[in-house]
Amino acid sequence: MTTEMMTIWDLLRYSYLLYMAVAILTALSVVMNNRIPIKTIAWVMVILAIPYLGLLIYFVFGRDHRKRRLINKQSLTQIQKKSLLMHSHSIGGLEIPKRYRRLVSFFKNIADAYPSDKNEIEIISSGKDFFERLIEEIEKAQDHIHVQFYIFMDDETGHKVREALMAKAREGIDIRLLYDDVGCWSTKEEFFEEMRCAGIFVKSFLKVRFPMFSSKLNYRNHRKLVVIDGKTAFIGGINVADRYVTGGEWGRWRDIMLCVRGEAVYGMQTSFLVDWYFADRSLVSGARYYPKIDIVPGPLAQVVASNPIGDWREMLQGMSYAISYTENYLYIQTPYFMPSDYVLTAILNLALAGVDVRIMVPEHSDNKIVELASRSYLGDVVYAGAKVYLYRGGFIHSKMLVCDDALSSVGSANIDFRSFECNFEINTFIYDEGTAKKLKAIFMDDMRNCYQLTYKAYKERTLWQRFKESAARVFSPIL
Repeated sequence: MTTEMMTIWDLLRYSYLLYMAVAILTALSVVMNNRIPIKTIAWVMVILAIPYLGLLIYFVFGRDHRKRRLINKQSLTQIQKKSLLMHSHSIGGLEIPKRYRRLVSFFKNIADAYPSDKNEIEIISSGKDFFERLIEEIEKAQDHIHVQFYIFMDDETGHKVREALMAKAREGIDIRLLYDDVGCWSTKEEFFEEMRCAGIFVKSFLKVRFPMFSSKLNYRNHRKLVVIDGKTAFIGGINVADRYVTGGEWGRWRDIMLCVRGEAVYGMQTSFLVDWYFADRSLVSGARYYPKIDIVPGPLAQVVASNPIGDWREMLQGMSYAISYTENYLYIQTPYFMPSDYVLTAILNLALAGVDVRIMVPEHSDNKIVELASRSYLGDVVYAGAKVYLYRGGFIHSKMLVCDDALSSVGSANIDFRSFECNFEINTFIYDEGTAKKLKAIFMDDMRNCYQLTYKAYKERTLWQRFKESAARVFSPIL
């Protein structure tokens, strides 16, 4: 063996030893972070079992930024101040259902989600209807429009929304548009630049310049929100893309948006302005963004915004808390079902107690690994006595929870680790019998396009299928 060959061999050996030292130290750091045990195990396995690549994957997707202060607390207080003042005069006189008083207090304490009952809520269950209503409300705007979507495509639907916004900008209406940088990777910058030239303020959220080496890739703004004049808002799961109107390869995309008028809009406005400060570092506040609302008391609602950088996991803790209140039935629609231990345990407990638990997911997902992982969790749910429905009328993208003709939730959060741990999400929790019954009716109607997954059918899966699902489940906390 030549001296040159020995030198190369030594370099390879030393580099591997260095890698192992870094990998072990990183694995120890993951353990010391005191994360959820299953998530800790998954990341340690990735780091130690996949040489070199595992470490890179962890630094891009795995680091926990929850304790980082990414927004100045003083600025956050200024943004929220007007919203809190507008809410304070009416909180004392609210009639909060006795069984949900603790839940309402919980959301108020951990997420500054102030309840309000001066609201009107309209449920929109098709993409076509949503975009027609959105453009209609845009055309009515008199002061400002705030738009936020995870995905804003350069397609026919995207052009219609863009043209409506540009037309209002030319009238002098103050317009801000916030889109997620990763969600809009396929949309060319020129598409947004035309809006800037028309006078619209456009910003991307948490821009990723070097995808392969950036942990920002893992923390995305998944919110879908439009606020018009501080009085009317849209919130839910629909992005700006043709597939929500014309469908995709599996058929139509089923989703839900809410059109909200009233004081609940204050919470949505605050969420947008906080995100705008995050992206633009410009402080936008003032009475014009929180106009006085003159609406007869209606559905009681709370707007809950969650993020991966605060002290609490607002959506995870809130969902599990809300589920635990269920007495008669719990119906859930979600495109991805990979619940944390907290949420899964809450669901299993209800099913085992004889509560009517029904979960609706798509027959086929837009992500094969996620689909496999979801199936493994669905087996646990079916075994406990819950009913699982696989939607085959297209792709069910709705994020909806309804229980007991009393409580419902619609927003951007899926029942999965990513929504609970990594994404910026926003949901409206509604304590109202009428709204709950309408959402329940939508769920029951969607069941006509489903088939039920029985435990017998689940047990008859091939060994290979079971292995794929179990393998995908191991990595579900980091998908």
